[in-house]
Amino acid sequence: MIPFLDLQKINSRFETAFTEQFQLFLESGYYILGDQVRAFEEEFATYCGVKYCIGVGNGLEALRLILEGYKQLGILKEKDEILVASNTYIATILAIQQANLSPVLVEAEAKTFNFDITSLERHISENTKGIMPVHLYGQLAPMTPLLDFAKKHDLVVIEDAAQAHGAKNEANLLAGNLGDAAGFSFYPTKNLGALGDGGAVTTNDQELAAVIRKLRNYGASSKYINELKGFNSRLDEVQAALLRCKLPFLDKDNDVRRRIAKRYLQEVSNPKIKLPYYSGAEDHIFHLFVVSVGDRESFMEYMKKRQIGTLIHYPLAPHQQEALQEFSGCSFPVTEKIHREVVSIPMSPILTHEEVTKVISALNSY
Repeated sequence: MIPFLDLQKINSRFETAFTEQFQLFLESGYYILGDQVRAFEEEFATYCGVKYCIGVGNGLEALRLILEGYKQLGILKEKDEILVASNTYIATILAIQQANLSPVLVEAEAKTFNFDITSLERHISENTKGIMPVHLYGQLAPMTPLLDFAKKHDLVVIEDAAQAHGAKNEANLLAGNLGDAAGFSFYPTKNLGALGDGGAVTTNDQELAAVIRKLRNYGASSKYINELKGFNSRLDEVQAALLRCKLPFLDKDNDVRRRIAKRYLQEVSNPKIKLPYYSGAEDHIFHLFVVSVGDRESFMEYMKKRQIGTLIHYPLAPHQQEALQEFSGCSFPVTEKIHREVVSIPMSPILTHEEVTKVISALNSY
């Protein structure tokens, strides 16, 4: 059996380091916002090439806290509109709504699953104040035209980098350092995954970083001195310690993912299976390898019989979710087709050459 993702095997590589770090954590007697969080924030900021990193509870809260921070700074106000991809995971949209802002869904582009740039101008209004590109499945959104568009319309650019740890553009700038601020998730399945929930904000904006540091901790500037109506959203000290063990290996793991992706792209040949677009550059870290098939249920059942795990990311578009009924009248044909047909196949840095060969053989025989 080739599981879709074997987290135990991925993390067993770090077991000795994890054990040592947990013992140090126990001995420290300091369990919230301690040395491990501070050290991880410094290391991840350096990795991303930014000045500031703020560890928070999860990826959704990272995005929300950025928006709340901009509200505190007067850059955004309630009900301002934020442009966001119509095929993103629901958390991106929830973050906007929970900050009392208005998400405006923009159609996807079929080739890359990212923003359809040609759709953006149709959604601009006098209330549009921000844009939230999503680096979906690990592939950078088309940031150059997005940044030009944002500059033209005076919009803040907030990256949803939850799936893009280490993705790099042609100028060697990494996800998290491409817009005004970025939100990351360290959910266990991510390329840089914790052993529980976790997230971070990255930015080069000193004022925004300072506000978010307060907001994540009840709005406090120091213990029991609360300047803002804040939240409780802090990266856990244990998770920070474990992430520090894994961060030095992130680039190597991403390279392995890209090598596996290239094998899939070069060796899979089946007209029933549409392979994802990949330029061959480092702008994709293949958090997921997503194919498209017309009869998804039959395909997944076939793969199951071949003892190969698959998963759907994601079965329903946001505007089709019961939780977002306010968008139920919307029509996004490309997005809807994507969500009907996408299937994620095994992709991780611990897949063996033989396992990848077995997956390729199954795909070609379908």
